[in-house]
Amino acid sequence: MESILTAVIGLICIILGVFNRKGNISTLHSYHRKRVSEEDRLPFGKMVGLGTIIVGIALILMGGFSFAANLLQKDFYLIIGTVILIIGLVVGLAISFYAMIKYNKGIF
Repeated sequence: MESILTAVIGLICIILGVFNRKGNISTLHSYHRKRVSEEDRLPFGKMVGLGTIIVGIALILMGGFSFAANLLQKDFYLIIGTVILIIGLVVGLAISFYAMIKYNKGIF
């Protein structure tokens, strides 16, 4: 059940990332919406969206590997999924934070 929930959360992240990549940053905190200039909305949204999509893909892969680990009773799949999740989180958040620093002059 946890693996399905993880994959669903990943799918939601991907959908939100696609919205952001189109320049729709309404899903982001009001601080970011206020501080990003109109001409920077699209590049900001593309970068944050890419980071969100990467996190979503990592979550879906984690869900798949977790499901395989439970189905096949092999912990090795869980380890692979965890490594993918950690890498995806680090890369996705790094891209998003870079965009926030570049276009907002800070993450908070």
